[in-house]
Amino acid sequence: MEYEPVIGLEVHLQLKTATKLFCGCSATFGATPNSQTCPVCLGLPGVLPVLNERAFQWGIKVALAFNCQIAPTMKFDRKQYFYPDLPKNYQISQYDQPLAHHGYLDIGASGQPKRIRILRIHMEEDAGKLLHEASQTESYVDFNRTGVPLLEIVSEPDLRSSDEAYDYLTELKAIIEYLEVSTCNMEEGSLRCDTNVSLRPAGATALGSKVEIKNLNSFRAVKLALEYEMKRQAMVLDRGERIPQETRLWDAKGLKTESMRSKEGAADYRYFPEPDLVPFRLSPQQMKIIQQQLPELPAQRAARFQAAYQLSAYDARVLRQHRVLADVFEGAISAGAAPKLAANWIMGDFMAYLNAKKLEPEQARIRPEWLAHLVQLIEDGTISGKMAKDVLVQMLEQQADPIALVKAGKLQQIVDPAALERLADAVMAANPDSVEAYLKGKTNALTFLMGQAMKQSQGKANPQQMTGLLQRKLDQAKVKPHV
Repeated sequence: MEYEPVIGLEVHLQLKTATKLFCGCSATFGATPNSQTCPVCLGLPGVLPVLNERAFQWGIKVALAFNCQIAPTMKFDRKQYFYPDLPKNYQISQYDQPLAHHGYLDIGASGQPKRIRILRIHMEEDAGKLLHEASQTESYVDFNRTGVPLLEIVSEPDLRSSDEAYDYLTELKAIIEYLEVSTCNMEEGSLRCDTNVSLRPAGATALGSKVEIKNLNSFRAVKLALEYEMKRQAMVLDRGERIPQETRLWDAKGLKTESMRSKEGAADYRYFPEPDLVPFRLSPQQMKIIQQQLPELPAQRAARFQAAYQLSAYDARVLRQHRVLADVFEGAISAGAAPKLAANWIMGDFMAYLNAKKLEPEQARIRPEWLAHLVQLIEDGTISGKMAKDVLVQMLEQQADPIALVKAGKLQQIVDPAALERLADAVMAANPDSVEAYLKGKTNALTFLMGQAMKQSQGKANPQQMTGLLQRKLDQAKVKPHV
């Protein structure tokens, strides 16, 4: 039978506030275990939580960026469940009056625009972390993460493939990076994802039995887990069996999902209003201030790149995907680079360098004016495109201006006609068989001679001039005996 997948995503985003959501403890990642705790985040008797104002403002900022309706009244609730890294046995979260609801995120699904609805965005505190690696017989608990501010962004089940889920997460991450409210570092757990997936017969409208896959810490893991789960569920349904509603874990080594527990419903959590935090409202003045803080977002920036710099939709989309890349692009243009050339160098050799070194754009620390200088050196003929590739790598690894690198390394192209002519004569004299082959009609011999000329000049001969010169000399040799 042909099935249609129905996928919804729950993204947990850690806000990069200096302190936790309800106390003044540091929220810095990587500190000595249990060095960043206090009676409030440990839930000791008699303590009172106080909401972190910056975390709240950033939550509203995210909600506005995702086109959500801000709730007129918000409140926090206690979500009851027992887990070893949850010292209070409840989590302060939001249930029926979350921060915001009914937003959307537009993605480019298989080249076609698609709108994914966002059901709700709510704020909650994080739990601690269990440590199992120090001992084979004991587990330890680190409560440093307890109380760190999280936003949970819950989509409607509008996604229909693992590729769409990947595109959704990529777009969501790009927007968050523009807002500068989270590191989005998945290795540190700043961005985590739970997926909900079910299958139904193609064309049906009723939803199938939902399976949740928890704590996926990379976009690739989300894609692989969804693809595995869709195949697993299809096999179960084909056997005529029922899919139980449950929570599963992703085994990254075995590349499969495993049953964790039956899926809880809201009633299992026994939500009730947090008695120590009263319901609250956002004033129009506060809303106006936060709205004014919203930056230009990726989609808006891509549209401006197309209009202002005549870039293609693809180029604009790639450049705006990462804020640092977009900033370098615009900075290079301000420093005098031609837009299309600057875009090509960023999307081509610069991104290839990042991929080879497994670096994020901000880690390469490229200065926009350096990129502009590189483009200008090519345009004025000082260096060839091939030489520029080497200069780019030197620029990134030595953190130096390409103008200084070219000057120090004497990397200027050889453009002097007399010098090029001597080089051409020397190459033809040293390779008479290739010259003879060309004269007999094997035109690809010119490519070999060109390679020899570039080799002898250490890549400095101007390729266009050298090609023209060799071509002319070989053609001249056709009309007179070759010496």
